[in-house]
Amino acid sequence: MKVYIKEDDFNQIVDFAKARVPEEACGLIAGAQTEEEKRIEKVYFLTNIDHTSEHFSLDPAEHLSAVKDMRRLGYKPLGNWHSHPQTPSRPSAEDIRLAYDSTASYLILSLADADHPVLNSFHVENGCVDREELIVE
Repeated sequence: MKVYIKEDDFNQIVDFAKARVPEEACGLIAGAQTEEEKRIEKVYFLTNIDHTSEHFSLDPAEHLSAVKDMRRLGYKPLGNWHSHPQTPSRPSAEDIRLAYDSTASYLILSLADADHPVLNSFHVENGCVDREELIVE
């Protein structure tokens, strides 16, 4: 699966996540999907109610508001994103364990090298992780 994200959205994710270090930042992604690709049309920036650098939980009220906005705009929920303030851009054991939606893309932003943030997209199904091709345009 190819996942497309606009450069401006990528930059906004990086800025949002950097502003929340040392905590993990998190949010949702929405847009359009075909069998071959996902196009992120909107990024949602949510509160990590756990306020920790090791995991995240989306604020339930913000999550609901984002889903309502997706419906209003005609976008499909495509997945979520979160940051790893000090570790690589790959799913942790907890990320894999909590990846309940096999149709979702899980974007992980590493800020381990703050000058060179790394964003990757993953498909997780039955504990198996596959990296998706993420294209910043």
